[in-house]
Parts: sequence; C-alpha cells; structure tokens
Amino acid sequence: MEAETTCPHCGEPISLWLDEAGGRSQSYVEDCSVCCRPLQLHVHVDEDGEPTLSVSRLDD
Repeated sequence: MEAETTCPHCGEPISLWLDEAGGRSQSYVEDCSVCCRPLQLHVHVDEDGEPTLSVSRLDD
C-alpha cells in the first residue's frame, strides 16, 4: 500500500510503500527519497486493515 507524507527534514512530499503483511504494529527506518536523510516510520494497522503512518526524524 502506498502512503503520502511530508519529510520532516526537507519538507518535501514523499511516497512510501507500507508492508501490509508486516504485522499490525511496525517500526523501521527508511531514507527520504528527496534528501536521503533517515526517517523513523511507525505504522499501525487497525482492525479494518487501515494503516496509520507516523514519520519523524531519526535524530529526534
């Protein structure tokens, strides 16, 4: 599933692919496709299968 968000480093809009098979609660690091800085991603999938994405700077 694709999710749209904004990079907390550069402020640019980015698209991320979320792994729906990765479990209900996921946390991982991925680099911004614009500025290449690391992002901390937290994904929670609710009972209906809808993901909620939280993105923060890795250095926060």
